[in-house]
Amino acid sequence: MAVAAQALSGSGLLLAAAALALLAVAIGTDSWYETDARRHRERCRGFGHKRSDPPGSMSAPSSHLPLRARPPRALLPGRPPAPAPAAAAAALDSHCGRRFNSTVSGLWRRCHRAGYEPDSEELIRKGVIQRCTAVKYHYTSSSLPRNLPVNITNTIRQDEWHALHLRRMTAGFIGMAVSIILFGWIIGVLGCCKQQELMQYVAGLLFLMGGTCCIISLCTCVAGINFELSRYPRYVYGLPEDISHGYGWSMFCAWGGLGLTLLAGFLCTLAPSLNTSRASVQKPRQENGAV
Repeated sequence: MAVAAQALSGSGLLLAAAALALLAVAIGTDSWYETDARRHRERCRGFGHKRSDPPGSMSAPSSHLPLRARPPRALLPGRPPAPAPAAAAAALDSHCGRRFNSTVSGLWRRCHRAGYEPDSEELIRKGVIQRCTAVKYHYTSSSLPRNLPVNITNTIRQDEWHALHLRRMTAGFIGMAVSIILFGWIIGVLGCCKQQELMQYVAGLLFLMGGTCCIISLCTCVAGINFELSRYPRYVYGLPEDISHGYGWSMFCAWGGLGLTLLAGFLCTLAPSLNTSRASVQKPRQENGAV
């Protein structure tokens, strides 16, 4: 039984070390969320529309770099709606008025995807634009779109604060998770070296606590991305349908680290119970009347 308990504790510590490595990779890389705008740019190029924004600008929904576009034309009263082909062409013209680029986003930076857009790569080589821009964790009014009605501007300002809180929670809780897991791993290693069951149990509880913080961080990150995609007004923050977007491998590394952390916590809290059950079985049972 003691060998089994040691094996469980050792396995839990190895899983916790692997979880720390995966979380460190996720935190240090920028592939949490990816967009691919090549098909959209091909359609706009075939449509023959000239973009009004400077080349190289990363116009994808983000809390620190919002989209800027002209509002769609409202239908005049008493005039029949445009036919379907004309409406589709107007929608395409509205989206092509902005420049969308293929990007990857992480906790700290947002970058152009290498090799996806030759014109952007040329500008990056010339030093006209930067490949990556920093994600802002402080509020700034310079990110607000201009020339909008007051009520829409106030709504955007409130949404900016909400998105900022979600980003801060994502970064803060995943930092707490890594710190707690690292502390628990140190406690677990000391418990294995000194044969202290209580320290191993505490390490398991710390792993479970770190996993809880990681769950909060990842759920907040997903909520923040969904919030960005559904922000009002849609013609400023929406994505065209022909732009593919989704989670990157950094996000999956974080989810993998979460799973390993919870499994490590389960193993480390289970290991001391095996020694406890063994001690209770080996304890001699006193006979009635025996001293």
